[in-house]
Amino acid sequence: MLKRIKLARRRLSSRTPLQFKIALCFVLLTVIMAGLLWLLEVVLLERVYYNTRIRETEEIADMLLDSFENEDRETFRQKLTNAAVSNQVCISLFDSRNRVPYYRDVMGNNCLLHGHDTMILQFVEALDQSEDGTIRLRVFNEKIGMQTLVVGRIIGTQDDIQGCIFLNTILEPVGTTLHIQKHFILILTLVILAVGFLMALGLSNRLSVPITKITESAKRMAHGDYQTRFEGGSCREVDELARALTDAEREISKADSMQRDLVANVSHDLRTPLTMLKAYAEMIRDLSGDNPVKRNMHLQVIIDETDRLTALVNDILDLSKLENGSQKLEMQTIDAATWLSDIITRYKGVSEQMGYNIHFTPDESCEITCDPGKMERVVCNLINNAINYTGEDKNVYVRQVNTEEGVRVEVRDTGDGIEEDKIRKIFDKYYRSENHKREVVGTGLGLSIVKAILKLHNYTFGVQSKLGEGSIFWFLMRK
Repeated sequence: MLKRIKLARRRLSSRTPLQFKIALCFVLLTVIMAGLLWLLEVVLLERVYYNTRIRETEEIADMLLDSFENEDRETFRQKLTNAAVSNQVCISLFDSRNRVPYYRDVMGNNCLLHGHDTMILQFVEALDQSEDGTIRLRVFNEKIGMQTLVVGRIIGTQDDIQGCIFLNTILEPVGTTLHIQKHFILILTLVILAVGFLMALGLSNRLSVPITKITESAKRMAHGDYQTRFEGGSCREVDELARALTDAEREISKADSMQRDLVANVSHDLRTPLTMLKAYAEMIRDLSGDNPVKRNMHLQVIIDETDRLTALVNDILDLSKLENGSQKLEMQTIDAATWLSDIITRYKGVSEQMGYNIHFTPDESCEITCDPGKMERVVCNLINNAINYTGEDKNVYVRQVNTEEGVRVEVRDTGDGIEEDKIRKIFDKYYRSENHKREVVGTGLGLSIVKAILKLHNYTFGVQSKLGEGSIFWFLMRK
């Protein structure tokens, strides 16, 4: 049963509109504040008032004792009168013979210090028995039906008492004030609750409506509508949320588009060699099985297409590992000029066989720290890309430029170049420029692998290209 109650409470809480939750929180806060105000008014204010009144009365007594001991009698009399009138305090000073040379009565017969010999004797006895020569008594005055305060001090010392001074003042008027304030606070609390609830509803509605709209837009985006708009407008935080979701929508849309392109391109690249494999296998079975020359030619096509499939799958796997960070760098210190010369030398056989001229312009020896294996793949992919897109002269230029930051490597072709609006797409998966005059060899992932490796090294890279003047792919290896 308890589990069902808790579950029902969670469901009710989850289905409660946001504006009512905010309004309820505001009302609870108002109730707490009103309760604290009530507690301060009822419990603490009276105590603070009594303590403050006792302290002020004792300060008056100290002032008068100091004046009595250090000033002339006329000045003392004037200070006593002023203190009594200003603070509504009855004051009586007794000498060592219990005479009253100085007094001031501001309450008439209601003062406990004048015309109440029995009470005076009680006050004197209490003062004699006190340890510090001071008494603080709260005495109920039956004539006026109020609590009063009596403060007494000895004149001199406990061993040499020269007299005493008593002060009597009313404490009770605070009770009437508190009673009025209690009613006032009750009314004020009810008004605050009503006004606060209305304000909370308005404020919560202002906050919740944009959030509700954003939620609905997010639901549409979750179902594949990447054209929806996220609108804020109520406050800065909601505006930032709307902008963040808009940016997320843009990135998700881009990723979704890239995923569709990836599937389409991979499917296309796989379909062609698979079709070729099947076709030539059937030709061997039906036609050229007994003809060694044709059979070998058909088998070579099957081998070539198999190699193409293997290269495509390997590139996809390598790119996936590079992008998800599962491949780690094996850093070594190498000489850039020697390393680049070795790579260019390996292309000598390809150059002679296919008629390409790869020109290398080295700079001075410069040591750099990198993963040589992965960076070699970067250089080879850029050279292969230049071979695919270079001009009819079949020239490819590789240049090493030492800078203060490191070694800049440039690979230039003499092809038709790349349009300015397409340069930013050149490193995307399967993107191929249309400005070429021969069949492009490769999987379409070479530049994407280049980008991933350079990012893994945290190297800067880019493309410079003009139509009709070829392209320069470059990267900067830091020292």
